Amino acid sequence: MADKADIAGDYIEQSLELALQNQRKQARGTSNEPYCEECGTEIPAKRREALPGCATCVDCQQLLEMKTRNHR
Repeated sequence: MADKADIAGDYIEQSLELALQNQRKQARGTSNEPYCEECGTEIPAKRREALPGCATCVDCQQLLEMKTRNHR
């Protein structure tokens, strides 16, 4: 059985990891990287021109939108 200090330590560790992940996502989204953050494939130049700062390819974006629609 975990004591309160262990539980608090785990919570802090998880919170820090989530904050780092969000920071990395924001950095990728603003750096105009030509690769999808979900699958790693190259995002076509026309998509990057039409949607500056986009971080996902068309296929991954469609999947993300379907997931959010299903969770409503």
